[in-house]
Amino acid sequence: MSFAVKATGHALSIVDAELPALTGSLIASGITAGDASLWGSAAEDEASRRLGWVRAVSVSRPLVPEITALRDELVAQGVTRVVLAGMGGSSLAPEVIAQSAGVPLVILDSTSPAQVLAAIDGDAESGGLEQTVLVVSSKSGSTIETDSARRAFEAAFRDLGIDPASRIVVVTDPGSPLALEADAAGYRVFLADPEVGGRYSALTAFGLVPAGLAGVDIDDLLDEADATLLEVAIDAPENPALVLAAAIAGGGANRRDKLGLVADGTHLIGLPDWIEQLVAESTGKQGTGILPVVLLPVSPELESKPADLRVVRFVDDANAFHLFERHTDEVLVSGSLGAQFVVWEYATAIAGRLLGINPFDQPDVESAKQAARGLLDAQPAPTAPALVLDGVEVRVSDPALAAGGTLASVLDALWARVPADGYVGIQAYVDRDELAQLSGLRELVAADSGRPTTFGWGPRFLHSTGQYHKGGPATGVFLQILERTDVDLEIPGRPFTFGQLIQAQAAGDASVLAEGHGRPVVTLTLTDPQVEVLSLFEAAQ
Repeated sequence: MSFAVKATGHALSIVDAELPALTGSLIASGITAGDASLWGSAAEDEASRRLGWVRAVSVSRPLVPEITALRDELVAQGVTRVVLAGMGGSSLAPEVIAQSAGVPLVILDSTSPAQVLAAIDGDAESGGLEQTVLVVSSKSGSTIETDSARRAFEAAFRDLGIDPASRIVVVTDPGSPLALEADAAGYRVFLADPEVGGRYSALTAFGLVPAGLAGVDIDDLLDEADATLLEVAIDAPENPALVLAAAIAGGGANRRDKLGLVADGTHLIGLPDWIEQLVAESTGKQGTGILPVVLLPVSPELESKPADLRVVRFVDDANAFHLFERHTDEVLVSGSLGAQFVVWEYATAIAGRLLGINPFDQPDVESAKQAARGLLDAQPAPTAPALVLDGVEVRVSDPALAAGGTLASVLDALWARVPADGYVGIQAYVDRDELAQLSGLRELVAADSGRPTTFGWGPRFLHSTGQYHKGGPATGVFLQILERTDVDLEIPGRPFTFGQLIQAQAAGDASVLAEGHGRPVVTLTLTDPQVEVLSLFEAAQ
């Protein structure tokens, strides 16, 4: 078998209880056959247009020689640096593919002006704009972050006397606004299967084009996926997708709704981040869902073992007997990257059936986008002065959160709002290249709050876990982290800058969470980021 899932302890008892009904429902073979009725009549119309991913391997095969030929052509011209502008599944899948293969691929899934400038400028090691090809990936063709990045790169190419048509490759759905604009501009266009949703698109043009241009052996990736298709299609207890779905979504009213994802000794770098957006956006709706929590092997949650946390651990060999005693009450998973994509897509769709929701829609994602657009259109006056605590600007959704008068007391007050079955969501709207250490805050907050804690770079998470934040259980409290910087960048053809855009995205999301959903939100703005991040770390201990 190319993929293995082994459940232990409580997880095993849940799997054993759920498997008979799952195999009897014929859901595995039903998904393979494209049966859109599996998730109920309300979801049938959406599902009928979103099951193309089950045939992605065969549909994508003809893309391989096209991508390889384009890469050879670019390399012959000295164009060896690949930048990908995309959000959500359009960036997370190729990022995992490239990282796991050890191939450089610059991911631009941010509106931080400094991060955009760095992606444009390049560096001495990977090359500058003269050696760069930009892949613009957007299923809808209207994603504001991706459109803004494209506009900035077009201007930068022209400034160097480079025809953008020779350096921009587009991946989008047929008939999208981006497809029409790209055709008019003469860009190379790869059209994706319109019957595949963004988060299920890893093995389509969205995952393969940027990874292949960067130098990944995508034919080998498709072979890995192909080897797993028969395993996930059978209605039998040994089907790894059925076992995995039962483990993460089974148990009925007593199920564990937090999913700890731990990469332990595996080469699949970044895979939990891809799974996070797949599972959170697919299941977090109608007041229910599964909240993925990306963990380190030493994370506090693995020691405190919250009763509502199901741990999935990625290992080199899930069949290794010595692991069963060491990792009790966990789910051990092993397999190639292509196999992981297939099994997790099937398992997530099956989990939707167990939860009674439509795993293919995202009804709450648009709310934060609309709020941000409203702020950009209105160009509102600056917000009221914030409290300044320990050098950090502090804004709160409820004045009572700031009553203690110190940064540490504000955080403690926020943790106190976490219900017994709740979680903390950290959202960092900053330049993640310059403040990469900020991701370490997750470990401190998890220990200090005593609850599962997620970390997302903004605005990237808005296209993934953002759906769960609004549509899932109303049990989250949120810590936003912004930065004040003199760096900004115009967006050609737009009446706002990248700096204004990222500020509006943060403010729009905070508004939707606090005013629209009654979630507690604390927003911290670092005015001297490299210094004040230390104050934040101290306050969170």
